Amino acid sequence: MSKPPTNGGKDARKANKRGAARLAAVQALYQMDMAGSGLNEILAEFESHWLGREVEGAQYLPAEAAFFRDIVTGVVREQRALDPMIDEALQRGWPLQRIEAVIRAALRAGAYELSHRRDIPARVVITEYADVAAAFVERDETGMVNAVLDQLARKLRGEEFTA
Repeated sequence: MSKPPTNGGKDARKANKRGAARLAAVQALYQMDMAGSGLNEILAEFESHWLGREVEGAQYLPAEAAFFRDIVTGVVREQRALDPMIDEALQRGWPLQRIEAVIRAALRAGAYELSHRRDIPARVVITEYADVAAAFVERDETGMVNAVLDQLARKLRGEEFTA
C-alpha cells in the first residue's frame, strides 16, 4: 500500500497531468502516423482542442502541456534512433511496421522517455505506457508493450534494475 502524499496531493495531481499528457501524446503520434499530420499542426490541434477539454462528449483530463509537447516533438526528432531500438526488442518476425499504429505510438513514446527523460524512473515509464496501451487494445498487446519497454529499460538504464 502506498503512502499518501504529504504535500496536499500535488504529486498525485502532477502524476495525473503527466498521465494525461502521455495519453494525449500517444493519440497525437497515432494521428500523425495515420493521417500524415505535421508536427506543428498536431501540437496546435491538441493544445487548443483536446488537452483538458470535452471533445465529442468525453472529458479529457488536464494535461501537462510542456510534457506533452516534449514527448511528441522528442519522438518525431528521435524516431530514426528509436525505431531500430524498438525493432531489436520486438520478437523476431514482428518488425515495428507490422505492429498496430496505436501500439507503435506507445512504444515510441515510451522509448523516448526511457532514453531521454532520466528524471522519470524507468519502472514508472513502463507502467504508464502499459496503462495507456490498455485504453486502446487487448491485454495481450498491453503485455507486449510492457515486455518491450522493460527490455529497452534494462538495456538503456540497467543501473535502475540492479538492486
